[in-house]
Amino acid sequence: MSRRARELLDAATSRRAIKRLAATLDGDVEIRQELVELARARGVDLPDEAVNWPGKRLLRRARGRDGDAQIRTNPIARDEAFQCVHCAAEISPHGRSARDHCPECLRSLHVDVIPGDRAETCRGILDPVAVERRGSRTMIHFRCRSCGTERINQALTDGESPDRWDRVIALPGIK
Repeated sequence: MSRRARELLDAATSRRAIKRLAATLDGDVEIRQELVELARARGVDLPDEAVNWPGKRLLRRARGRDGDAQIRTNPIARDEAFQCVHCAAEISPHGRSARDHCPECLRSLHVDVIPGDRAETCRGILDPVAVERRGSRTMIHFRCRSCGTERINQALTDGESPDRWDRVIALPGIK
């Protein structure tokens, strides 16, 4: 396995460097073969014909980051009606933004890894533990009863069913 292929692949961290390396691969059959061998040694499954692929495609697959590209990182806005598991209140959608906690008792469920994805397996109750101001926004800090994870969500002061302000200001403040 070539040290040169390893150095080139490890140095290709910016878009510009990746494009340059892809252009180099298009004109150098030897380095293409070395790159395929290196990728296979690192556990990337490449077919035999990968050596004939365009440099950009070969490089994209050889870097072995296909799985990383499939991981969601952006929130999903879910504004849905629900029944609170803590106080049993029937909660309607907020109307403008995604509601993620009960406006009556301020409790929530630990259901999201990324907001809106519903991928968390814990499913514990998130209790409000503190409040803070961030500019013009009021942020409520939550802690999961089951796993201890902490989350921060914005208090909803307008729209359909705003948060009970007396409960929000009763929370201890964070400096």
